[in-house]
Amino acid sequence: MLQLDGMGPLYRQIYRAFRNDILTRALPPGGRVPSTRTLANLLKVSRNTAVLAYEQLLAEGYLETRVGAAGTVVAPVLPPDSLRPHFSESLDRQRHTVSRSHARLAIAGERILKAARATIDSLGLPSLSWELTPPRLRYDFRPGRAAFPDLPYALWCRLLGARARHATLRDLDYGPPAGRWELREAIAARLRRLRGIDASPERIVIVNGTQQALDLISRVLLNPGDRVLIEEPHYTGARCVFMSAGAKLLTSAVDNNGIQVPKVKRRAIRLAYVTPSHQFPTGVVLPIARRLELLDWASRVGAFIVEDDYDSEYRYDGPPLQALAGLDREGRVIYVGTFSKILFPALRLGYLVLPEVLVEPVVATKAMGDTGTAILEQLVLADFISMGHFDRHLRRTNASNAARRNALVAAVRKEFRERAEVCGANSGLHLLVWLKGSGGGMIADVHTKAEKASVGLYGVEAFYLKPPKRTGVVLGYAPLPESEIREGIRCLAAALK
Repeated sequence: MLQLDGMGPLYRQIYRAFRNDILTRALPPGGRVPSTRTLANLLKVSRNTAVLAYEQLLAEGYLETRVGAAGTVVAPVLPPDSLRPHFSESLDRQRHTVSRSHARLAIAGERILKAARATIDSLGLPSLSWELTPPRLRYDFRPGRAAFPDLPYALWCRLLGARARHATLRDLDYGPPAGRWELREAIAARLRRLRGIDASPERIVIVNGTQQALDLISRVLLNPGDRVLIEEPHYTGARCVFMSAGAKLLTSAVDNNGIQVPKVKRRAIRLAYVTPSHQFPTGVVLPIARRLELLDWASRVGAFIVEDDYDSEYRYDGPPLQALAGLDREGRVIYVGTFSKILFPALRLGYLVLPEVLVEPVVATKAMGDTGTAILEQLVLADFISMGHFDRHLRRTNASNAARRNALVAAVRKEFRERAEVCGANSGLHLLVWLKGSGGGMIADVHTKAEKASVGLYGVEAFYLKPPKRTGVVLGYAPLPESEIREGIRCLAAALK
């Protein structure tokens, strides 16, 4: 009697049961099988279900039909006896296990896996699924999230609907790997007006977010063993990409004025990765004198600088400084921008502003990987910018995020008083809070107590190569109501007393 596994449609269960019995010789080659009517009666299923199962088995060669009285039989030619041990119960569930030795990865594949696992471990994520949803917490201060309550959802849907209704064949076809001209032109105009970057649309490449931008840069510029300078602390996503490329990472400490420009004078560093407008995660801003010093250093050592303009639009105490790329006169700065925090991460749209010499190789590399970024979303975003909605949305979110920032700073100072030091409150969507009186390595205890109070905390040590000597937490606030911010900090302070 066939043993059905209870998984999925009945005809698939019957198909798998027959297949397993045939492969394990429980049903011998050439042996007759019941008619579809008889099988349906035996299993108490409809005849149509039995027919579907047999049709699949016939199509794959497990069964054959014979003219005359023989009817349907097991195919006489089956895998030899030596293959029988490979078929087991796991086959029923279509799970095929290949040993690590048989699935030998390339050197690059091993590097990527090692870097990804290190990043997952440092961020405390459960697995390589990169699932960002933590245990259900009432007050989740995870950094890097957008101000979802402020999203102009209805407006975005109207623009998307309009573009979809009037889409041309060109809009539905593969797009240019560098991105649609409409969006590149809108970005160029905005950068010229607000960030002091005089870049033509030809130098702009649309990407699927910051991670793809960094990956493209690494693939075009880095060889295994090349030296890359990163800030300490730094964005772990960048660290993961550079490690995956086989780069040797060098760190330069961040002080109250941002990254300290290294004294290295020889041509030893290929690339420097910086977040000058809102250093991640400390939030400090690189002053103009040090920006010029960094550009001079890059010129002397022959390095490219990757400027990740993370959160630069959100500045609450005065206008932002001109972007590093706007000060560049030699074509050494690669500018990375994203719309994930201003709009929403699922949009998956960012961009690169490249020195002319890198445009062709980066576009060619991108074409090999994805043949282009989603077209309709690009066109909707271009409309959103050119119609003025982007600037209006940014003004509204700046005001609401400033209010959330104020609520968080006030709550930390009220509940922790002299026990906490707040950093990076002038811009961005998160704060760094150093917990006084606690040495380095205590974040696990802090995290455990916070989780028991249903507060999501994220330790700053994940953003260091060498753990800091004191305990700090990064508090994101963009999606949280002010009342939840205050209550969450109150619960946290009570849990840590």
